[in-house]
Amino acid sequence: MISPLAYVHPDARLGENVEVAPFACIEANVQIGDHTSIGSNATICSGTRIGRNCRVFPGAVIGAIPQDLKFQGEDTLAIIGDNTTLREFVTVHRGTASKGQTVVGSNCLIMAYCHVAHDVLIKNHVIMSNATQLAGEVVVEDWAIIGGGTLVHQFTHIGEHVMVQGGSKINKDIPPYIIAAREPIQYCGINSVGLNRRAFTPEQIHTIQQVYRLYFQSNLNMTQATERVLAEIAPCAERDAIVEFIKNSPRGVVKGI
Repeated sequence: MISPLAYVHPDARLGENVEVAPFACIEANVQIGDHTSIGSNATICSGTRIGRNCRVFPGAVIGAIPQDLKFQGEDTLAIIGDNTTLREFVTVHRGTASKGQTVVGSNCLIMAYCHVAHDVLIKNHVIMSNATQLAGEVVVEDWAIIGGGTLVHQFTHIGEHVMVQGGSKINKDIPPYIIAAREPIQYCGINSVGLNRRAFTPEQIHTIQQVYRLYFQSNLNMTQATERVLAEIAPCAERDAIVEFIKNSPRGVVKGI
């Protein structure tokens, strides 16, 4: 149902059973998938693509132009996957020439007052708690949970199955499977509760613990720890994911305990 008090540009493409509440604004060059709802006073700007079964709550702004002085009006996108919820006053800006698109994946929950800046990539099943702010070109991997009021520096990479303490300031990469907390932010153990919920086996969790003991609870530097991990721990998906993340981190990762 589309309220007669909403504005929907004639060139916008809406799927079946899309709900648009009073005073919402949907601009041209917008696509919205089936069974998605757009709340009152939400603004869906040109270049936005929203998937199926999404919920956009009142006051959200999706697809506005970037807050980047290098942006020159290029034709870019803001993409929201299926089954994702964007709560009140969330802002998701579209991409720049750098990446061409900002992406929030499927099955995500982005809570009230969060900001997703230009060229960010948020993958699937991510939870961002209230007032979390992602600067440009941040990458957040699957199943990450970011506590409320967290500030994330541009170009930062947050690994999969990570739990970040609320109120954190993140200026280093956070490798997968860990809890990151304290001030300044650091490794505080593995996210065993989250891994159990995601059906990781005890053997997989034990391997992750072994890897991080070498990286963060020894006197080894990262290069030495990587050599020990590769020599002493049998190859597996979890070991390899951690090693590749750390080896490919131009910013460097958070420190250990």
